[in-house]
Amino acid sequence: MQLRQLIAVVLVGISPLVGQVETACQAARTNFLLITVDDMNWDSVGAFGCGVANITPNIDRLASQGMRFQHAHVTIAICQPTRAVWMTGRYPHRNGALGFDPISPGVPTLLEALQDAGYFTGILAKVPHVVPTRGKSWDVAVRASDLKMGRDPNLYYQRSREIIRQATAAKKPFFLMANSQDPHRPFAGSAQEQGRKKNPKKKNPNSFPGVSRTYKPEEITVPGFLPDLPEVRKEIAQYYTSVHRADEITGAVLRALEESGAADNTLVMFLSDHGMPLPFAKTNCWHHSTRTPWIVRWPGTVKAGTYDQTHFVSGIDLAPTVLDAVGLRSLEGSDGRSFLPVLRGESQDGRDRVFTHINRTAGRKEYPMRAVQTAKFGYIFNGWSDGKTRFKNESQNGLTMAAMVRMAETDKKLADRVKHFLYRTQEELYDYEKDPDALNNLAENPKYKQELSRLREMLHAHMRATSDPQLAAIRSRLSKP
Repeated sequence: MQLRQLIAVVLVGISPLVGQVETACQAARTNFLLITVDDMNWDSVGAFGCGVANITPNIDRLASQGMRFQHAHVTIAICQPTRAVWMTGRYPHRNGALGFDPISPGVPTLLEALQDAGYFTGILAKVPHVVPTRGKSWDVAVRASDLKMGRDPNLYYQRSREIIRQATAAKKPFFLMANSQDPHRPFAGSAQEQGRKKNPKKKNPNSFPGVSRTYKPEEITVPGFLPDLPEVRKEIAQYYTSVHRADEITGAVLRALEESGAADNTLVMFLSDHGMPLPFAKTNCWHHSTRTPWIVRWPGTVKAGTYDQTHFVSGIDLAPTVLDAVGLRSLEGSDGRSFLPVLRGESQDGRDRVFTHINRTAGRKEYPMRAVQTAKFGYIFNGWSDGKTRFKNESQNGLTMAAMVRMAETDKKLADRVKHFLYRTQEELYDYEKDPDALNNLAENPKYKQELSRLREMLHAHMRATSDPQLAAIRSRLSKP
């Protein structure tokens, strides 16, 4: 037998073994389950201190099984661009998704990296908001309209179970991104929701599911950044009813995972895309805008019941961390870095601050903001604020803002608060240790001059390092006293 023929025979003989080894490696590779909720404040979760009794039992259980972070922030408090950051590990001006824009061509994504590595990929709801121009990279994509507007726990359970079953049948590890559209507006039981149900031109009359628990105004707590008015209480009670349903969705997805038998080999991350859709939270750079209830469960690696109160983790770190955890190379051009050492219980240098951004709203209005937060202070630069431009975003819909504006006619303190929300000042400085609700702007207080200068320079260095297009605007502040 000639040498060439001998080699061919040997290769034929070992090729099935190679295939079996590859299949075994894929089956052993860690799965990734990413559960997200829409517009949920970090402190709406029991495990993060929510005062509403038994509001999130499923999320609380997940927290008891993994690690939760005190200093976790999304990078941009708007739904589509924050997901673009998760998928790319890049700041918005470096991935192209400044607002409701697609990720720039040529920018690599977490989704594609996992699919290229042999992962079976599935997404539930928010499909148009996650790598919208690269939909072919999802093996299964279930739109919100097939999940009762992304709000039906039973449908999430069924679809999650099916996607995991398909991955198992394909002998592939899976990446499942399950996105609850609660507690995004319209809140459960609100006039907005009822209006959509009654308008067949807008929505299917049966598109919104019912709820298992309705919260009353007297059962909830009003956030410190909002006034305690009857209309505010009513709307926040509707919000918490939606929060509870989002928790049920989370529990349904986790139940599907546990029943599959794959839970012990699955990295689970839970977080919100940003703060609640009410004034002084969503679509801004305040503490309550970007802080998120980030939980990581990973049996065998993450110690159960851990509360990290030291390290700052950010939305730009999600993709690098996941890829590091499953043994893949980080995305080219990533601004974030893996916090896998933290998940392993180790300390990691350079995690004492986080940078956050706003560029344009869903209405495509430009409101450039940049911020830096440390464990104690937060500095915000509002490049758009000129005393004339009026801020407008989705959080002004509903009952709360209307009630604030009405009461401001006779309440000077509230009038000043409304004016600040609508027009801002170019600079804001807060002592978040003492004032987490950002009620007292210290930027003009001479006692904080040194701290203001230090944070200005810190933010400037970040913007310079990332070639931020807002760089020229903040430079004008650096020489000011």
